[in-house]
Amino acid sequence: MTLAIDNGDPANALPRRIGWVGARRALSYHLFRYRRTWRGTVVISIVNPLLFLLAIGLGLGRVVGNHAPTLHGTSYLAFFAPGMLAAAAMQNGIIESAFPVSRATAPGGSYAVAKTTPLDPTDIMIGHLLFMALRIAMSATAFVAIMVALGATRSLSVLLTIPAATLTGLAFAAPTAAWAARAANPEAVGKLFKWVVMPLYLFSGTFFPVRQLPPVLRDLAYATPLWHGVQLCRSLSMGTATLGAALGHAAYLAGLFVVGIVLARHAYRRRLYV
Repeated sequence: MTLAIDNGDPANALPRRIGWVGARRALSYHLFRYRRTWRGTVVISIVNPLLFLLAIGLGLGRVVGNHAPTLHGTSYLAFFAPGMLAAAAMQNGIIESAFPVSRATAPGGSYAVAKTTPLDPTDIMIGHLLFMALRIAMSATAFVAIMVALGATRSLSVLLTIPAATLTGLAFAAPTAAWAARAANPEAVGKLFKWVVMPLYLFSGTFFPVRQLPPVLRDLAYATPLWHGVQLCRSLSMGTATLGAALGHAAYLAGLFVVGIVLARHAYRRRLYV
């Protein structure tokens, strides 16, 4: 696979192969910075899912009951937990990409410094995406550990929800990074949570089966990336996954991730060559 690089004008770029050495160096920068903040993020990764599962999974679960017709006899905690895992991965993917990329591309940001080095914009992008993947996977691992501790799982295949949740997060992180790299106003990044995150939380099967929605909203929910992430994580956690369905959900998420990478590569090159 060839990408393009030059010293200034993308129109006169020369092809080269992906610089994995450069990407690893970009990743090392993010890991170095993370050494100073990891304690706070670890606390958030553990406390947040614990509070959600206790308050909603167990608290609201007692009100819903373990034998609601729409849950097919399973507990609400077992239904809600994997859905919340996917939703949390989506949120982490957006958090790790939107604000950090917006700040990094601003004048005086870390990208402005990195582009003065031999690193290509593609190296900078890949290195940051690798760090995002690491953060999403770490949070997903903590979430799954709490699910197991609370008895919210029914199958050993719950371990596969970690890569499934990571893929879900990356399906949002890559397109968000592409958008944030081109966003002229960093304050616009905050609107993602109002117009994207919250609606998806409510209408993608996280809290209740989407088949209870009106037909129009149900069809829209089926088209959202989060619904595919929720279904993939939930079926793996409950031991009801089939190979065809799991591959279908994973292919949808992977396709969105690839599209995000293509868009991000273009956005990074346009922004960093300015």
